[in-house]
Amino acid sequence: MSFTIFPAIDMRNGQCVRLEQGDFNKQTVYGDNPFEVAKGFVEAGASWIHMVDLDGAKEGSKQNAEHVIKVAQQLEARVQIGGGIRSEEDVDYYLSRGIDRVIIGSLAVRDLSLTKRLLRKYGEQIVIGLDARDGYVATEGWLEKSEVQAVDLGKELAEAGAQTFVYTDIAKDGMLQGPNTKEIVRLAEQTGVDVIASGGIQGVDDLQELKKYQSRNVIGSIVGKALYTNRIQLTEALNEEVR
Repeated sequence: MSFTIFPAIDMRNGQCVRLEQGDFNKQTVYGDNPFEVAKGFVEAGASWIHMVDLDGAKEGSKQNAEHVIKVAQQLEARVQIGGGIRSEEDVDYYLSRGIDRVIIGSLAVRDLSLTKRLLRKYGEQIVIGLDARDGYVATEGWLEKSEVQAVDLGKELAEAGAQTFVYTDIAKDGMLQGPNTKEIVRLAEQTGVDVIASGGIQGVDDLQELKKYQSRNVIGSIVGKALYTNRIQLTEALNEEVR
């Protein structure tokens, strides 16, 4: 399996934005049209688009769904979406409209039994988002820190059938200081489940470092701010890492 790069589109008020450490007060706008940004990523060779509904994560309901659906239905790329997914109806809404994978984060902490049922029903179409602050899972758009350790939740959900995790170290997110490779690898090894790294990617060197752990279940990386600030050229990264 190839090491996959997932260019990220974080949406707030219909715009493409990046936050620092999940702080809604530290926002930079990089585009007014998520579809056009996604189109550029696909034209550069991306096979996946990672989309996040930041408004949805904060409010607990879908807020930018129309942009996600348009990308999924009109572009030749697979799409995964996270943010504001709090029910089975939300999951079905996206999956029935052409989205390939739905990322569950806060719901996995708040309603473990429902999450396990969704894993049984939808299988690999459900990705578990483990967004950690100091090792503990954060919820509600990263505004609340739970008392659940990311690795412990990962182990339980792996036993319940989870096949893919997205691991984000919130302290690294949007800071361009490199990923928390140690915790990413630890999660992958202790759960035996595929892990997509997220947060802190600053250059192709970071992607090369993560790829060293591909045989230990680190299967890809989400890249956001480094693309928008031109620290990484997507075509170069894809040529380097995936093909």
